Amino acid sequence: MKRSNLRPSLGAALVGVALLAGAPALAAEPAGAAANPDAPALFKTHCAECHGADRLGQIGPALLPQNLRRVRKSYATSVITNGIEAAQMPPFGEVLSKAEIAALVKLVYTPLPEIPIWGEKQITASRVLTPAKQVTDKPLWDADPMNLFVVVETGDHHATILNGDTFTPMHRFKTRFALHGGPKFTSDGRYVFFGSRDGWVSKFDLYTLSVIAEVRAGINMRNIAVSSNNRYVIAANYLPHSLVILSAEDLSLIKIIPVKSGKRSSRVSAVYNAPPRQSFIAALKDIKEVWEIPYGDNPPQYGWKHDYREESGDNDKPEPFQVRRIRLGDYLDDFFFDLKYEHLMGASRGEKKGSRLGRMIDLYIGKTVAELDLPGLPHLGSGITFEHQGRRVMATPDIRGNSISIIDLKSWKVIKKIKTLGPGFFLRSHENTPYAWAGVFSGPHKDKMHIIDKQSLEIVKTLAPVPGKTFAHVEFTKTGSHALVSLWEMDGALMVFDAKSFKLVKRLPMSKPSGKYNVYNKITFSEGTSH
Repeated sequence: MKRSNLRPSLGAALVGVALLAGAPALAAEPAGAAANPDAPALFKTHCAECHGADRLGQIGPALLPQNLRRVRKSYATSVITNGIEAAQMPPFGEVLSKAEIAALVKLVYTPLPEIPIWGEKQITASRVLTPAKQVTDKPLWDADPMNLFVVVETGDHHATILNGDTFTPMHRFKTRFALHGGPKFTSDGRYVFFGSRDGWVSKFDLYTLSVIAEVRAGINMRNIAVSSNNRYVIAANYLPHSLVILSAEDLSLIKIIPVKSGKRSSRVSAVYNAPPRQSFIAALKDIKEVWEIPYGDNPPQYGWKHDYREESGDNDKPEPFQVRRIRLGDYLDDFFFDLKYEHLMGASRGEKKGSRLGRMIDLYIGKTVAELDLPGLPHLGSGITFEHQGRRVMATPDIRGNSISIIDLKSWKVIKKIKTLGPGFFLRSHENTPYAWAGVFSGPHKDKMHIIDKQSLEIVKTLAPVPGKTFAHVEFTKTGSHALVSLWEMDGALMVFDAKSFKLVKRLPMSKPSGKYNVYNKITFSEGTSH
């Protein structure tokens, strides 16, 4: 939903979680409320820009009953009335009457006369190939290919390729609408894949600076992942409820996996590549399971074993992309993985007021092995790891509260909570820096960036270069010498800081640069960034 000139850039990332969280009581009735609200007209005015005129989703998620099964109508009413600051969704309680809000809630829980089918025929027909004008096995430019940045500018739906040594833009091009989930690279760093909210997957050749293939894998998509063998791309869909596997070579369709358990289907919250396991791992929104989908040539055969690493003695080769279902006692999403991808941490929802239960899943035996309480609404997907006093720890921000949790990855215990000035969404570091950078993403201190000493676990400096403007999302250069931070505004900028002195060294005007991604850090799975 939108109000006046406020446009949510993270609505689809967070509004589904926010709807489950509840909100304060309804606001007073505004003057001039309509007696018989016209729900479709209200939706067109206030909601369509982000959720689509057809309710199939754009920046925000699809608003259909099959996607809202786990959301009570009272929660939906509260979210529309009071807004969700962390999702950049404004409140409508002072703009719409209770009757108008009730009419909107009724509308989004009403099935569409017909939901468009998006299957093999539609996916195949959507594919577009644009061969590069020049065939080459070397870059057509002079720069370090491992120190390039891909900068996503959501303000006007463009991406910029940036030289990470000189901080000079090399190329800027138009992307599909509302990219989400972060671009994903092949292991050699040559190709980068983008996923958009409305289901498009694009393949971009960094050597020739050109888009060479595109396909629409779904109607409302969450993110994509690329296999470590560079052969497959997988798309996670909210609508339809499916996982779509594509050839990384030309984005041709390989397989559609309906996401179902019995008669129940599910949206896919996210999909991840697990390199040491040669598999994809999917987080499901509406089924109490985690799915693992091997993509290697000799995948394990899952059965009634204590540990799938044990040999079964069965010589039959498993079917490609066989789904391993890890059944859980709760819904889990927003995953964090340890460096060896032996354990998964997911945040369950709703066990305790004011906190979430973190569950550690041993991916070899497929069982929960530890639990811990995490404050507020932890953003595990933005978690980082580092060595602290001889032990490996992870740090995760809190989207709703004002703390960062530090967790010992051996004992799975919270060893410290670092108090911050407000809710955090992004947290970044690098192997070659003693500091972690944590932004205050929303609230009165959204213009602040905390710098945390990874050994003392104390905030040593707080940056605020542009008062009142959102200052968020850090990515380091290949060597960790500089930190690039977004001034997250329509008339924003990419701001480059010396990682030792914290001094600003360059400012590049950009249109709401939501994220920037260093080739080397991503393909080496740096401990200081998300994957």
